Amino acid sequence: MIDWVWPLSFLALPLPLVVRLLSKRQARPVAALSVPNLVDFQEVIEHRQTDSRNQWVRLTALFIIWLLLITAIARPQWIGDPVSLPTTGRDLMLAVDISGSMATEDMVVQGDLIDRLSVVKAVIAEFIAARGGDRVGLILFGTNAYLQAPLTFDLKSLESLLMEAPVGIAGGKTAIGDAIGLAVKRLRERPQEEKVLILLTDGANNVGEVEPEKAAELAARDGIRIYTVGVGAEEMRVPGLLGRLTGRVSNPSADLDEQTLEKIAGATGGRYFRAKDPQTLLAIYDLIDELEPVDQEAEIFRPTQALYYWPLAISLILFCLLLLFDLIRARHAQEVDHAS
Repeated sequence: MIDWVWPLSFLALPLPLVVRLLSKRQARPVAALSVPNLVDFQEVIEHRQTDSRNQWVRLTALFIIWLLLITAIARPQWIGDPVSLPTTGRDLMLAVDISGSMATEDMVVQGDLIDRLSVVKAVIAEFIAARGGDRVGLILFGTNAYLQAPLTFDLKSLESLLMEAPVGIAGGKTAIGDAIGLAVKRLRERPQEEKVLILLTDGANNVGEVEPEKAAELAARDGIRIYTVGVGAEEMRVPGLLGRLTGRVSNPSADLDEQTLEKIAGATGGRYFRAKDPQTLLAIYDLIDELEPVDQEAEIFRPTQALYYWPLAISLILFCLLLLFDLIRARHAQEVDHAS
């Protein structure tokens, strides 16, 4: 169907007629025409009849041009059939730790040691790609927590924002409480059964204005379930003077506060997961599959296509033809004058 953005523009259609009527009232009387004989008088009559016909053709063309311009100004557009956007899914907020400790290389991938953040990015990228129909948001936190992407269906842009985030850009410390508080602020307006936060970290809360336990209480009050994931290996051999084999074994996840992460998840009805390697981290997929999709507000999209350029183009073509017609008439009149 055709719709008009500014239909009131058609009220300007009679404007040329009003201007013409007003100009006729103000026109002065023309002096009587005197001709020497009847032959000249007949030529004058024929000339006036020709001019009258040409004038009506000109006025008709000008009115059509005016009508087309008003039609273009009214902005016609073709509205297609309604297309339903996904009406089921979840609202998921991801909070990802990008503090300095996420650069620790203790995740084994095909025999090589890879830093934690690179592994987390790869896993979450696959996770995001599989969330068709879900709204997903992204919070990055270190010393400070930042909303990198609000809840959106544009999962490709969100994935790009995650992949571009370097270690330590948000600060070297870990503000878990602030990250939860920011997520609560963004999720509290959503329907209760849809609010889910997945928080990934490799450390303990050591900075920030909000304590993690207090932030968890606020989340529970707003019906937000929090699933926490502790990332990092439990064992890593530090190379000695003669290489890795002579080095000592250390725990790279000694700073991970699992007890607090369990409390956060338990207080909100969520669960805590321990990701010691990439394979364990992939268990996030199983976690999301356990979340039942819920109804969201219906969203209907009707594709529209602008049509205003058609009447505008036709009016410009007619105007150019009218100018060409006037030019031909003027040249013809000059030739007749020279011939006489």
